[in-house]
Amino acid sequence: MTSVQDHDAAELKALAERHLWGHFTTMGTADDASRTIDRGDGCYVWDARGNRYLDGLAGLFVSQVGHGRTEIAEAMARQAEQLHYFPLWTYTHPTAIELAAKVASLAPGDLNRVFFTTGGSEAVESAWKLARQYFKLVGQPERHKVISRYLAYHGTTMGALSITGLAAIKAPFEPLVPGTAKAANTNRYRCHLCGHADACTLACATDIEQMILREGPETVAAVFVEPVQNAGGCFVPPPGYLEAVREVCDRYGVLMVSDEVICAFGRLGAWFGAERYCYQPDIITMAKGLTSGYAPLGAMVVSDRIAEPFVGTGDAFLHGLTFAGHPVSCAAALANLEIMAREDLPGRVRAHEDEFRSALEELGDLPIVGEVRGAGYFYGIELVRDQATKASFSAEESNHLLRNFLSN
Repeated sequence: MTSVQDHDAAELKALAERHLWGHFTTMGTADDASRTIDRGDGCYVWDARGNRYLDGLAGLFVSQVGHGRTEIAEAMARQAEQLHYFPLWTYTHPTAIELAAKVASLAPGDLNRVFFTTGGSEAVESAWKLARQYFKLVGQPERHKVISRYLAYHGTTMGALSITGLAAIKAPFEPLVPGTAKAANTNRYRCHLCGHADACTLACATDIEQMILREGPETVAAVFVEPVQNAGGCFVPPPGYLEAVREVCDRYGVLMVSDEVICAFGRLGAWFGAERYCYQPDIITMAKGLTSGYAPLGAMVVSDRIAEPFVGTGDAFLHGLTFAGHPVSCAAALANLEIMAREDLPGRVRAHEDEFRSALEELGDLPIVGEVRGAGYFYGIELVRDQATKASFSAEESNHLLRNFLSN
């Protein structure tokens, strides 16, 4: 295996600049070798020069159990020796079966059917496609639209990107898939719907209802929400909000999809955010923490009601991915979930989240800090130019902060 020992840091930097196309990365701007991460152990990673960093973002909200868990690597190696690959197209294999049963046992309510993907974007894409085909099978083919929320990130494949509420990352690829609309998010810090009242009126949930009515309830297939919205900075749902969204969906016959690609598997102090916030979605999408990043894998878990039209009817869900439910990835997930259960990681998050929040709130005295918000071990700190006016930094100022201060 090639490592830093085979290439010095300068050579790695040169090879990367010549051959590697980074994701969401402006090429030709890497000014040192610190961006080349060579190894990890626990909550730390080391760059090509040997500098150690706290992996505060857990990769990309991925490494739930930390780096260097040898038992996961060993489980993957055993699986690769026995069966390194076989598809789930009309066939199956033991690790996919075992993992599907495990995920279903952890999911709330009657979410009992698991469809594997290779990651989060594909899980969201699959959920939208499933909602569309489901309504065709139950005699409501006009239902095809999705309501999501402003600033919400749901992925980068064309369907998932269309659901995403971030204009800047959508613009280069427009026109996108038609049939999406955006409603208010739960950004209490900048809320304009409640008239800045002290008590939340759940007007943000009402806004979803108004958007369904505006689009035509008979055309809307699903509402996509994250339990805690990542993009924008950890927007926590006000009490009763997600239950209210569930009621709105039921009122108009719309499916509720809980996008938990980030929030699932302990990050909020529960196996799923739907469990923590006491609502029952029709579909949950997941990825990231499912394997703690030891191998690529995503999934959606679906209610019995949504699966019913596909069972014993001759109608297949006409969707699939070559590497979805890969045997080695499923083995990694099973080992990962075993560690999480044995060490009670969700429970430990709940037990210590108040301490974590208190530590972060000590930063609130800094004039640059507007608000600290989040849940579990999933927190954001909104930085502002002025606390009194809540004025944001410009794009240029934000870039300067990120590159010259927060990244060092």
